[in-house]
Formats: sequence, C-alpha cells, structure tokens
Amino acid sequence: MKALYRTYRPTKLADVIGQEQVTKPLANSIGQGKISHAYLFVGPRGCGKTSVARILAHEVNGFEYNIEDDYVDIIEIDGASNRGIDNIRELREKVAIAPTSGKYKVYIIDEVHMLTKEAFNALLKTLEEPPEHAIFIMATTDAYKVPVTITSRAQTYTFKLATPQVMFDYIKKIVQKEKIKITDDALQVIVRRGGGSYRDTLSLLDQISTLSDDEITKETVVGVMGLPQDEKITELLEQYVSGDLSGISDVLKELLNSGVKPETIAEEMISQILAEPKPELMPLLAKLPEIKSPFAEAKLLVALCAGTSSVQKAPAAQSSVAPKQQTAQPSAPEPKAKDFNLDGFITAVDALNDAIGAQVKKCAIEITSSELHIYPSRNIVRTILSRDNNKKILIDAANGLKVVIHNVGEKPNSAAKEDPLLSKISGIMGGEVINDGGNNPF
Repeated sequence: MKALYRTYRPTKLADVIGQEQVTKPLANSIGQGKISHAYLFVGPRGCGKTSVARILAHEVNGFEYNIEDDYVDIIEIDGASNRGIDNIRELREKVAIAPTSGKYKVYIIDEVHMLTKEAFNALLKTLEEPPEHAIFIMATTDAYKVPVTITSRAQTYTFKLATPQVMFDYIKKIVQKEKIKITDDALQVIVRRGGGSYRDTLSLLDQISTLSDDEITKETVVGVMGLPQDEKITELLEQYVSGDLSGISDVLKELLNSGVKPETIAEEMISQILAEPKPELMPLLAKLPEIKSPFAEAKLLVALCAGTSSVQKAPAAQSSVAPKQQTAQPSAPEPKAKDFNLDGFITAVDALNDAIGAQVKKCAIEITSSELHIYPSRNIVRTILSRDNNKKILIDAANGLKVVIHNVGEKPNSAAKEDPLLSKISGIMGGEVINDGGNNPF
C-alpha cells in the first residue's frame, strides 16, 4: 500500500491545494502558450515545489501524468548529489539533443542551491542561450543561496506553507476517503505538528492511522508523538510572564517527567507565541530556537528564568494606574528603541520566513526613536525586502516600530559600534567586525 502523501500527490495544476499564487499564473501561461525557458520555485520543504514542477513538465508537453510514469524528456536532477561542474557540463552536452516525444525537454533541478559556484557558472551559460526546446525548473528551500545571475534569468514563484484551516480541511477529506476513525481535535494536533507541510502532515497521519482500529483520540496522538498538552504550554508561558520562578520549575518538571523532550516543549512554545505574539514574550522567542542538545533541559530552564526579574513587577505596575489617567491616555505608548530587542526581531523574522531572515541578517540595522532602519547592500536585497508580503513580515516582527528600508548606498546615521547586533558580534570576535565584501549570492 502506497504512503498517503504519494497516493494523494496532485497530478494537475487544478488539483494543487493552497498554492493559487503559483498555479493560476502557470495555468494561464500554458493556456496562452507563453512558456518560459527557466523557472525558480522557492519555498519551505514539503509545500509542493517538486510536485508542481513535475505537473508543469507534463502539462507543457501535453503528457498524461501518473505518479509511476517515466518520460525520457523529463529529467530530474538532485542538486545535492549532482552539484559539481562535471555534472552540469554533462547536462549542457545533453540539453542540445532534441526531445524524443514531447515538444520540450524539461530539466527539474531539486535543491538547486546546493550546486557549487563553478556549477552555477556552467549552468548560467546554458540559461543565457538555451535551446528553444529546453525548459529548466529549479526548486530550492534557500533562495538566498542561488546567485542573482541565475534568479534574474528565471521566473520566480514563491510557495507557502498551508494555513492550519486549509490543512485541516485537506486531511479531513482524506480521512473520510480512507475511512480512518479519528476525532477532529486529534487531527488538529497532527495539523499543528505538521507545521503547514503537506508531506510532513500526511506522513504523520499515515503513522497515526495505524495506531488503532477504534477511534483515535487527541490523547492517543499526544501520547504517541510525545507532545505536551496545550494547556501546559499555555501555563508555562503564563508563569514566564508573571515571573514565577517556582511555577516555571514545577510545570517544566511535570512536562519533562512525562517524557516530553525539551526541544519539543520549545517548538510548541514557539508555535503558541507566533499564533498570538505579545511584546513580553519576544525575549523568550529569541532564546527558544537555541534549545537543542547538549544540555537542552538546562538551556530551556535558563531561557524561561532569564527574564523573570524584569517582568515580575509588570502586572503590578499596570494595576496601579488610576482610572482617570487611563481615560486621559487611552492609547498605548509609542514603542521606543530602548524597549526593542533586536535579537528577538531577527528571530521573529526567521520564524515567519527564514529566507527573508537570511537577507535581513546581511543588512545593517539602525534603531532611532520609534523607527527601525534597514540598509541593504545590494539592489536585489532591497527589492526582495520591499515587496508587500515580505515587508509585512518585517512590520509584524518589528513589534510596533515603523520599518524603513533604505536605498543601496545610504549609510546608517550611527557608527557601527552603536548597533546592538554588531556590538555583540564584535565582542565575540575580539573587537573586530569583518565585512564579507558583498560576496554572498545577493
């Protein structure tokens, strides 16, 4: 019996769920006969990049698509294991040969960011003057590692993870077709754990579906997957906000003693914080991604207890404000630079979109008054960060500060040593901050 993610892999663009921003333009271009010689599919793992690449390869050729089919004119290449210049030279020699049965010879290069610099240069020569019968579909989880010389010669399509509701509706239909007995709240746990990845979510459902012939409950799923109860994670976050060191210790011990790994606790806390971001949780969000072995338990305890002294008096301070004062100043105070956690901002951007986070880390950042200034070193970086959906990520992570993206060439008003992030890097490196000279792909 085939795995669920293979059984329900789409075979037509119209069957793809949750990626309309990709499938509709592609379907239109096929219908109008406007086929590009190169495409770049960008997005997290398990969101459908390779599946759509295969569908596109079949549809431009008018081939029927069955999962087990193998067409000689559709060539798949794993960029991770065929990353050298010799591999690309071989591809360049074969690409000139006309297709056998289709109109196009389609090359699907998965994980294209894994190619070496020399291999990219060889591929570039083909993309500059491609044969009319050749189409390249490149897929990557790390767009910032793909040289701009490659991306500028391809149509770029960005894939996204499924929202919880889209994923729930999707696997609910599969459960009904497969006659799997499982409660809705158990499905919600699987959806959350799948993290928006179609492949990961279906793999989890496949695993869970074999647990019992009776109805599978949320408690069963939580027990098998080693997940903490939502209520306990909420309680742990509440203890952190209140600054109750004893309460943090008690809840954490309870979770650890029940067999939940500290890494899993950290992941669940991140999920809850991202679902409902609060300013007082941003320092914790900055620390949680660091929870990993060795000494993961100790790191988690330190992260939870590090901010207790600073947040413990917050509720009392709020309650001491007289009603008359609240009426006079109903709006929240404007965010100030001194209250802003730059590490927390970068971590939040990473959590929302790691590709955007990688670009931000390569920019100079300055905080003045209630504004966050970003200084890109290259035009392509400014273009990426300035796109509406990407800038919204920056605004969401900035926690109230106005985000200003400057033109290339503009310099921060303050010296580099005054930047909190650069100061930290300087301290680690013994007082010296080294610029890479702009040799990154963007």
